Amino acid sequence: MSQDPFKGLREKLEERPWPNLYLFKFIVPADAKSIAATEALFDSNVAQVELRQSKTGKFVSVSAKEMMMDVDSIIARYEKAVQIEGLMAL
Repeated sequence: MSQDPFKGLREKLEERPWPNLYLFKFIVPADAKSIAATEALFDSNVAQVELRQSKTGKFVSVSAKEMMMDVDSIIARYEKAVQIEGLMAL
C-alpha cells in the first residue's frame, strides 16, 4: 500500500470552503521547455499566471491564481506538475 504524498495538503485544503480561489506556486529551471510545461498546467483564459526570474537567472518562479472547484482538482494539478523535470512546488 503506497502512501499519499499529498495527504497533508489534502487535509489542509479540506478545511476550506470550495469552490475557492487558489494560489499555486512553483519554481522551475529557466529553460523554455520547463516554463512552457508549467504554464500549460493552467488555462490562460481563466488563471492569472505570473512569471518572475531569479536573480541568478537559473530559475523562474511561477505563481498562478485560479478558481478551483474542489480539493481533488487541486491535487490532480499537483500530480501533473510534479512530472515536470526540475519543478519544485511551494
